[in-house]
Amino acid sequence: MTENEISEKIIGCAIEVHKALGPGLLESAYLECLYYELQKAGLRTEKQKPLPLIYKEIKLDAGYRLDLIVENKVIIEVKSIETLNDIHTAQVLTYLKLSGCKLGLLMNFNVLRLIDGLKRLVNKL
Repeated sequence: MTENEISEKIIGCAIEVHKALGPGLLESAYLECLYYELQKAGLRTEKQKPLPLIYKEIKLDAGYRLDLIVENKVIIEVKSIETLNDIHTAQVLTYLKLSGCKLGLLMNFNVLRLIDGLKRLVNKL
């Protein structure tokens, strides 16, 4: 599957979660429910995957963790906040750069319509 095909399935699963739960819960609740839906959809998904930081010739275990990575191609960062800021976008772009993935989805579930809390980010390798 391509990144675009994967992202379509991811967004469908996220909408399912948002329809069922609505806004106002903790990020951890949305993360667990989205993880469940992605697995149910047959997508190979890892949760809280460690992401090392490599600086020049040293590897630093800096404690970064990807919320979700799907099919080793698409990173999902889950939020439940009032509004997304530029720093959240920068965070996902950095994760894409460090991981070598091309596509990231930044999802804020604390909105009335999930589409209003969704950002699709591309790593221009």
